[in-house]
Amino acid sequence: MPGAVKSGSRPPWVGLAAAVWVQIASGNAYSFPLYSHTLKSVLGLSQQQLTILGVANDFGENVGILPGIASNKYPPWLVLIVGVFCSFFGFGVIWLAVTQTVHNMPYWILWLALVVATNSSAWLGTAVLVTNMRNFPLSRGTVAGILKGYVGLSAAVFTEVYTIILKGSASALLLFFTLGIPVLCLVLMYYVRPCTPASEVDPSETVHFLFTQGASVVLAVFLLTTTILKDVLTLSNAVSYMFIGIMVVLLMAPLAIPVKMTLFPSNKKLNRPVGSSDNLTVTDPLLTQSTPEPNVTNLSDVDDIYEVDVLLAVGEGAVKFKKKRRPRRGEDFTFREAIVKADFWLLWLVYFLGVGSGVTVLNNLAQIAVSLGVNDTTTLLSLFSFCNFLGRLGGGVVSEYFVRLKTIPRTFLTMVTQIIMVMTFLLYASALNVTLYAATALLGICYGVQFGVMIPTSSELFGLKNFGLIFNFMGLGNPIGALLFSGMLAGYVYDTEEAKQGGSTCMGPNCFRLTFYVLAGMCCLSALLSLILTIRIRPVYQMLYAGGSFRLPQSAGR
Repeated sequence: MPGAVKSGSRPPWVGLAAAVWVQIASGNAYSFPLYSHTLKSVLGLSQQQLTILGVANDFGENVGILPGIASNKYPPWLVLIVGVFCSFFGFGVIWLAVTQTVHNMPYWILWLALVVATNSSAWLGTAVLVTNMRNFPLSRGTVAGILKGYVGLSAAVFTEVYTIILKGSASALLLFFTLGIPVLCLVLMYYVRPCTPASEVDPSETVHFLFTQGASVVLAVFLLTTTILKDVLTLSNAVSYMFIGIMVVLLMAPLAIPVKMTLFPSNKKLNRPVGSSDNLTVTDPLLTQSTPEPNVTNLSDVDDIYEVDVLLAVGEGAVKFKKKRRPRRGEDFTFREAIVKADFWLLWLVYFLGVGSGVTVLNNLAQIAVSLGVNDTTTLLSLFSFCNFLGRLGGGVVSEYFVRLKTIPRTFLTMVTQIIMVMTFLLYASALNVTLYAATALLGICYGVQFGVMIPTSSELFGLKNFGLIFNFMGLGNPIGALLFSGMLAGYVYDTEEAKQGGSTCMGPNCFRLTFYVLAGMCCLSALLSLILTIRIRPVYQMLYAGGSFRLPQSAGR
């Protein structure tokens, strides 16, 4: 991989445009409902076996510890290649089973294949997210919101491809995941490159980001509209393929920024960090200014300078050196240094409770609707996906606005959305059809915000050097929450009520009412923890965003 390119040039924006397509590809795990019915019917699986495959889907998608470690040691193209191989081999095995090319494939091989297949999303997503967060360190919330927003749209994009181009063929979709995703990522991986970050805000970046955000919103509205039109109207092939063409153009919209920079180059030169060089490597993504005598008295949680045993040794004259101090919030932490901090686990708990409660409704949304007498859940699922996108994009944008305006930590927005989630779960518990769609829309937005806030917050508190590993560890809150709240709580309550009714499907408000009350309580706890975390880290944000713009923190002299 060539050396990193300078800030303020086209390659970072070319990389962001390429990252949009890779993020869409990394959303392959969201497409499980498109081929799950075929898996069940062709392979003769029971509902319980299919549900366990769904757990494999969530597990593979969200366990990104290895991609996080790799993103700090190896260049992005190498991380992307691992994701390519995971997609090829994982979905390839599932395709062989569905097409009956290989007969009587053992169930455990299917389970492992799905874990490997969906784990490609962790490798692909980590590579582009970490690289772009490092390339645009002064706009972390905005970048995270944009990229995670496109992941939220991936299911809608694949649904368009599945229904229009692949004519509803699950085996063709699996072949597309086996071959199409690897080819796409191999073509684009050269453009996902590390760049020397700027040390000051470029005013033109604001316009560029607004354009990208606007393009993603237009794409989201377009996908929702076409989904509804296909459900209520019979469209000709020409119109359907025109929809696909418009979707591709909208996905290519971020490429307009580097094209514009080529045709109308700016003469403005951005400052680069002191001590930076043109040969920046991915193992040291942010070169920050250093100071010989660090001052840590401006933070409320000042770390101890020495360990007790070192103090004793110094007192006895056995040690004559000054030990390097530990990093403070905002600087680069190692993973070991981060996990011993209270703020790390507070952020993890807040994310776990918020996302875990949201994914419970997502996993059971079809059953929730049916229990309330709503048999056609297509519009409901599309509404949740659209609002999930808005939450992911808006979580980054809104938190970025307030953190720059008032140095209010992003977790304050998390607290607000979790209070709304409490009211949303109470709406669900009321079991009124008129509130079902409103509750689903609100929950989709709030669920998406959790992603848009956690990612930049973890980078601001613990730095970007080990960001890939740290944010992927935070992401474990998603599958753990799904296992506890969805698999154990919601599944148990539903099955118990179904047994009381003596039917094959649970009907009525009691199918999920207790679950909603428990989830509302979890969100109350999460809102309280968010408030505590916000108060604790407010001094950090006052330091990082003094003057209304992000400042690269002083090095710890490490």
